[in-house]
Amino acid sequence: MATPHMTSPPANMHGGPAAPNAVTAERARLIRHHAATLPPPTQTGTFGAAFDHLGDARVVLLGEAIQAVLDHLDQRDPEAARLARHRYGCLTPWLDTPETYGLDVRQLGGRACEEQAVAQLADMLSRRITGPDGEALLDAVQNARVVRAAERYYRLMYQGGAAGWNLRDRHMFDTLQALLDQPGARAVVWAHNSHVGNAAATEMGWQGQFNIGELCRTAFGDDAVLVGFGTDRGTVAAARDWGQPMEVKTVRPARPDSHEHVFAVTGLDRALIDWRGRTRAELVDALSPPLLERAIGVIYRPETERLSHYFEAVLPEQFDAWVWLAETRAVTPLPAEPPAGVPDTYPFGL
Repeated sequence: MATPHMTSPPANMHGGPAAPNAVTAERARLIRHHAATLPPPTQTGTFGAAFDHLGDARVVLLGEAIQAVLDHLDQRDPEAARLARHRYGCLTPWLDTPETYGLDVRQLGGRACEEQAVAQLADMLSRRITGPDGEALLDAVQNARVVRAAERYYRLMYQGGAAGWNLRDRHMFDTLQALLDQPGARAVVWAHNSHVGNAAATEMGWQGQFNIGELCRTAFGDDAVLVGFGTDRGTVAAARDWGQPMEVKTVRPARPDSHEHVFAVTGLDRALIDWRGRTRAELVDALSPPLLERAIGVIYRPETERLSHYFEAVLPEQFDAWVWLAETRAVTPLPAEPPAGVPDTYPFGL
C-alpha cells in the first residue's frame, strides 16, 4: 500500500479504452511480479480509478459495487450489513437499468436515494483502514464511493452540460486522494489525455469542465507531473457508436492545424519532451500558440473527426511533458472467454 500504482483501463496510445487486452494483462503481470519481491508495506498495487461515461448504461457497475460493500460487511459485521441492505434497497428497482433512475426521479416523481447512499458511505468511512484487513476495507469504502457517485451521476445525466463530466473526474480525484492518504503512498495515474492534462488550458476547461489533471495541479502544485501522449497515424481499437462492436480502425494523419502535426513534421518516430525548467523557455514559447489536439476514446468516427475528436489546447500549460509516437497500433483484445482449464480469474490470477 505504500506505493500504490493507480490505473484506469485504457491501453490504446490514441486514447481509446478497450476490452481487457494483452498490453494491460502484461502490465498487471509485471506489477505483480515486482510486488512479490517487496515486503507488504512497500508493495506496488493497481487500483481502478475510473467512473466512466455512459457508453454502456451499466459501465458504472452499480450492482457490483453494492454487492462488494455487502460482501465485506457480511463477513465482518452482520448488523451493519443488514442496515446497508436496507439503505441500498432504495436503489434496487433500477439495478438492471440504472440509466432510468434519474428520469424516474426528475420526471416521474420517483424517490431519490441520495440520503441512503451518503449515509452508507459515511458509515464505511468511519471504519478505520488499519491492520491486516485494511486493504479489504479500502476496497469496500471505494465501492461505497462508487455507489454514491453513481446515484448522483444517474440523477444528473439528463441535465447535459459539464455536470456529468465534472462528477466523474471529481470521483477519480477523490479516489486518488483516498489512496494517497495511506502512509508513504505515491501514485501513477493512467488515463486519457483529456482526463490527465490540465483542463484549464483546453477548450473543455474554457467551457466549464474540469478534470483530474486540473484538480491535481491545484491540490499538489509542482508535485503533480502531467504527461500527455500524442501520435500522428496508425490503428485504434474503437467502435462506430455506443454499444456497437469494437473494430480496428485506421487513424487518419493529424490535421495541419494540430499539435500532433507539429511533432509529425519533425520526422521523429518517438520522443519524450520535457519542457519544465528555465532552460526550456524557448521550447515552451514555440509550443504555446493554441492549436487543435486529437482525442479518441471508445468511439472513433474518421468521417467527422474535426467535430467529434479535436479540441483546442495550449500544450505547455496542459502538460509538463509529452510522449510522442509517430505511428501506433491498436491493442490486442484478450479472448472473451478464458481458455479451457484456466482459473476464473484469468488472465490476472488475482
